[in-house]
Amino acid sequence: MSSSAHPSRIALVTGGIGGLGTEICRQLATAGCRVIAVDLASRDERVAAFHAEVAGFDGAISFEAADVSDFDRCKQLVERIEQQYGSVDIVVNAAGITRDASLRKMTPQQWHELMHVNLDGVFNLCRNAIEGMLTRGFGRIVNISSVNGQTGQFGQTNYSAAKAGVHGFTMALARETARKGITVNTVSPGYCDTPMVAAVSPEIRAQIVAGIPVGRLGSPADIARAVAFLAADDAGYITGANLPVNGGYFMSF
Repeated sequence: MSSSAHPSRIALVTGGIGGLGTEICRQLATAGCRVIAVDLASRDERVAAFHAEVAGFDGAISFEAADVSDFDRCKQLVERIEQQYGSVDIVVNAAGITRDASLRKMTPQQWHELMHVNLDGVFNLCRNAIEGMLTRGFGRIVNISSVNGQTGQFGQTNYSAAKAGVHGFTMALARETARKGITVNTVSPGYCDTPMVAAVSPEIRAQIVAGIPVGRLGSPADIARAVAFLAADDAGYITGANLPVNGGYFMSF
């Protein structure tokens, strides 16, 4: 089964200028999509670096600034993209933050800030993109969860709750849209070679790798390939699924 996309598909990737988001943009562009990376405009250096990293795609990948935690901004974003590029066919919700603390030390602000981005952001974008998908009878939504949404993680009651909630959202929306040519799926990455993991001590990192059956951290490309597979036109019989990409770190039936 090929994982090609229709050559004129418009794909919107939130968190699109992060390490994982950039690689998702690349994979979708390679599959023939017109890709719009969505992220905060406040990271000027990172935006410039992103443009340099995707320069080889001849304008197939572009950047739009938006705060996914703001419903009205998401509405304006979708309207702007549909006016400028055409219909939003593929949505990848990859925007996410951490606000780690044990529950007894967690502040309401740490809880709410994380929920606004990691869970509200999924609602805000899907709610505004879904109408066009329903009208056209086609859509692919891929929501990025986490292995920690499946297993829980010390110091991450907020993050684990939000990421588990992402897949609950996925399953419910998949049922609502399955007869309309729209699929909704989740990808749950394990521990990947990202700045967040690189920041932990070498001893802790060695412990993490020791617990991964394949014996290495994941790469952004490992995750992005799974996203591109689920976003393809010919992946229409997979919906409401959670695809774990974690090197065997957590296995379930």
